[in-house]
Amino acid sequence: MRSIITIGRQFGTGGHEIGQKLAEKLGIPCYDKELIKRVSQESGLCPEILENNDERPTSSFLYNLVMDTYSFGITNSNYVDMPLSHKVFLAQFDTIKKIANDGPCVIVGRCADYALSDYDNVLNLFIYGDINKRIERVMKKYNVSEKDAKDMILKKDKQRASYYNYYSTKKWGKAETYSLCVDSTVLGRDGTVELLCQFVNDYEQRIQA
Repeated sequence: MRSIITIGRQFGTGGHEIGQKLAEKLGIPCYDKELIKRVSQESGLCPEILENNDERPTSSFLYNLVMDTYSFGITNSNYVDMPLSHKVFLAQFDTIKKIANDGPCVIVGRCADYALSDYDNVLNLFIYGDINKRIERVMKKYNVSEKDAKDMILKKDKQRASYYNYYSTKKWGKAETYSLCVDSTVLGRDGTVELLCQFVNDYEQRIQA
């Protein structure tokens, strides 16, 4: 039986490609940007709105409001009055659960590990990397200067951390938050995929023994 795998990632580590390749090797679907399309279909929110609010931080005050709403149930009236960022978070949260109910898969980002915290057979992975090597990769991929690449990395990582830390009870990038943290700049993307694939296979053999 295949696992449900969530992947958190620093910007510039190749987390998207690693998630896709890992899913291919395991023979299960991968959801990253594909999740936006699924959320749009499930919620009725247009893809542009979802993309503009994707993994964007909110204030702690608004966070408390959205979680109170989620805890006590959503009515038509309070959903209509809910800020857009709340609607996006709840739509992603519910869709992630539906995807997991469909079967084993890889889900990249979007607090998926938090959404699936009550699910069995879930492995939560985090991909990080050397900042200088990440800068080199971002420079090449986006054709930007060293300064711009570093600024992009710092901004995106801060954004992802703020989003995760508001909506989750754990801390983004902290080892204790995940089942395994891997530096993708050591083995490269393909080597990292091989390592993670072996880790997943060993885990699944152990729980099925």
